[in-house]
Amino acid sequence: MVATTLAPTALERRLPLLNTLGKVIMIFGLSLLLPIGVSHYLDDGAQLAYDEALVVTVSIGALLWLASRRSQRELATRDGFLLVGLVWTVLPALATLPLLFYFPDMSFTEAYFETVSGLTATGASVMDQLDNLPASVNLWRTQLCWMGGMGIVVLAVAILPLLGVGGAQLFKAETPTPMKDNRLTPRINETAKGLWMVYFVATLLCVLAYRLAGMSWLDALMHGFSTISLGGLTPHDASFAYFDSLAIELICIAFMLFASLNFATHFLVWHRRSLRAYWRDPEVVWVLGVMLASVAVIALFLYWRQYYETFTEALRYAAFNVVAVASTAGFSTADYNQWPVFAPLWMLFLSAVACSSGSTGGGIKMIRALVLLNQAFRELTRIVHPRATVPLKIGGTTIENKLIFAVLAFMLIYGGTMIATTLALAASGVDTITAFSAIVACLNNLGPGLHQVGPASNFAGFNAFQLWICTATMLLGRLELFSLLVLFTPAFWRK
Repeated sequence: MVATTLAPTALERRLPLLNTLGKVIMIFGLSLLLPIGVSHYLDDGAQLAYDEALVVTVSIGALLWLASRRSQRELATRDGFLLVGLVWTVLPALATLPLLFYFPDMSFTEAYFETVSGLTATGASVMDQLDNLPASVNLWRTQLCWMGGMGIVVLAVAILPLLGVGGAQLFKAETPTPMKDNRLTPRINETAKGLWMVYFVATLLCVLAYRLAGMSWLDALMHGFSTISLGGLTPHDASFAYFDSLAIELICIAFMLFASLNFATHFLVWHRRSLRAYWRDPEVVWVLGVMLASVAVIALFLYWRQYYETFTEALRYAAFNVVAVASTAGFSTADYNQWPVFAPLWMLFLSAVACSSGSTGGGIKMIRALVLLNQAFRELTRIVHPRATVPLKIGGTTIENKLIFAVLAFMLIYGGTMIATTLALAASGVDTITAFSAIVACLNNLGPGLHQVGPASNFAGFNAFQLWICTATMLLGRLELFSLLVLFTPAFWRK
């Protein structure tokens, strides 16, 4: 007799993925220990909500792990993309538990919007009277920014190999850059650990700097979380205007610029003990140059329009708010919604292009903008010299045509997504400026937009349908479109 082997069912093929998801959820549940400790120490009234959330989250993760514990294998490419999609949709749902348990009047839509905004490091919010919230609630919001800043999956890549799960495919699906096949160290988990080491040390330095500048330890921790992640959530309704401190603003500007650059470049500088990696990274000069030039232009513009009495005052407010918006941190020290329209519109444009690939910022990234710019000049050259061979080079490296095509495809989807979601918001009754700026802010993971969603207000005025549009847009922006949209293609699900 010939033995026959039955093909695995769809569920059996997904069990290893569920096993990994269960471990990720349990690790995520343990992150609740910090706000739990703060809540119990300060006795802020939210202890029970966090205790219940911890039990539910860890239990769900444990059940998934136990149900699939006998099905462990290295994840395939498709599993990596599917797991990334699941992690970035399931974890925000679990992160809503403390909010839903503590705020019985908050809807799931509002809570999910808030937690997606945190984990995608967007910084949009539907919550007000932040100064009166329990300290642990504000800590949880900013901690979500910090965890999502580098990517919760990259953190899992550093830890899950210890639990018997490889992470190469996860890292490839998660890393947001057209250069994602480049590795910094031979083992992918070592790469993730190196990135997180830089990320952790930068956060620690930021927290200490804020403390020395006059913040309380808790304020310094929360703002350190949201600064390095470029998440933008704060425990104060007035954002950084609450402190009215030039020293604090300068510290924030410095760390926002740091976080706007590629963390892989920071890692190489630390690993090799040399600054040469900064000079060799073509994005560094462009990112810093574009941001600082924009600060000077907008400061001069505001002073010329007599919005501020002195150039020094104009420079102070322009420097902080321009860098905050361009880096997609979304902090504010002024209601730039009231500035002459050129300034906030230019700042919104910067949020799309001013951050490096591999940074914690959002947008299309500077590397893609450079590819598009050079491709445009290459086509102009070809018009004049049709037979010439004109390679596209950035930083001395020749860019292959397949990468150029990928960038062009990305920009087509990016533009189409922006148009479709803006029209959807407009059709739901949102005015044009609010709709457009809200979508730009969500797709670029910026946070505040203009008009009804400007820096002096938030998204609380949106109904459930409008919030779900913005929530989906934040997820698309954080995963840079392809990693999420590929799940909706027929080819992905074919055997």
